[in-house]
Amino acid sequence: MTKRPPRVILAKPGLDGHDKGVRLVAMSMRDAGFDVHYLGLRQSIDSIAAAAKERDADFIGLSVLSGTHLRVADRMLQKLREEKLRCRFFIGGVIPKADVLRLLELGVDNVFPVGTTFAAMNQWILEHCEE
Repeated sequence: MTKRPPRVILAKPGLDGHDKGVRLVAMSMRDAGFDVHYLGLRQSIDSIAAAAKERDADFIGLSVLSGTHLRVADRMLQKLREEKLRCRFFIGGVIPKADVLRLLELGVDNVFPVGTTFAAMNQWILEHCEE
């Protein structure tokens, strides 16, 4: 029996309008053999959760550059609990160092600030895809 590749949903929540970085992350993850679905710009928390449920995602990754990362993370975590979705949730983008610990305390599984290498993100996915 062949093990399936990790299923990853990537999205830009809210009104955040710049997506070059997350598109590069998606390409890197696809090149690593992951099953990646980039939902695009201006996604709602509900649409992200619905896509994760529909695709039986292992991971949800959100890219936030607008400074709303704490509020977005809290809303996404609440939606994951409501929908009883058991996928890992990570967030990346312009995240001040002071907020990384706050995000982890909220329940985000990992935080990838601007400057994190693609290799580090992909390695984290691989290390956590069977847990």
